Amino acid sequence: MVGEVRLLRFRAVFFDRDGTLTHANPTKMKWYRETVEEWSQKRFELDYDKMMRLFDLAGYPKGGLKSIEAEQAFCKRYYEELLKNEGVLDSLKERAEQLFAELWCNNDRELFPEVIYVMKYFKGRGYKIGVISDTSPSLQMTLENLGLGKYIDSYTCSDFVGVMKPDPAIYHAALQSLNVEPAESLYVDDYDVEADGARELGFTAFHITRTGKKESKWQINSLSEIIEYVERSLG
Repeated sequence: MVGEVRLLRFRAVFFDRDGTLTHANPTKMKWYRETVEEWSQKRFELDYDKMMRLFDLAGYPKGGLKSIEAEQAFCKRYYEELLKNEGVLDSLKERAEQLFAELWCNNDRELFPEVIYVMKYFKGRGYKIGVISDTSPSLQMTLENLGLGKYIDSYTCSDFVGVMKPDPAIYHAALQSLNVEPAESLYVDDYDVEADGARELGFTAFHITRTGKKESKWQINSLSEIIEYVERSLG
């Protein structure tokens, strides 16, 4: 009887997307950098603060993008602003369209090696699987393009919810989408503050770093470690 109770402890597992399930396709990123540098004739670097400034210039709405069409239009404006910032003014719209066509939902991401194994493990044992991501409406499309659609039951993106992690509302929206409670749910994120936010609500939440270091009991270096945790919890 004790074993049966443990078996039912978790019913769902949620993942962040970028840095947790996926990473940037290095071939695409190399093409991106080299193409912009060829056009601008100078070194191209893009950090988070610079990207956020370009988001503002491109008119990212405060309430988030609410459709694929709105996201596509925004991305084209974003690439225009990026090229202007790099001093690329000739054929601006055409070049922005070229960046958009090559980089938006076009093999721009790859899966970490263990993802399919982990998805099969949880799906095969009847777990519900969800993704919670600070991103735009193409969240589902990007993961379906990578072959994960058959495993994932719900997609919760910040633009649709209207808040970003670690706001409790986005975690509650994800829980509601699968009709589960925090205590029944595992969560993995590559940002510690977002894993912590889920844990404060009652999730069993892990911070994935892939650094090889182990600085806390909730830090993991591979998604496979959550399988090990579940197996241990079954005793």
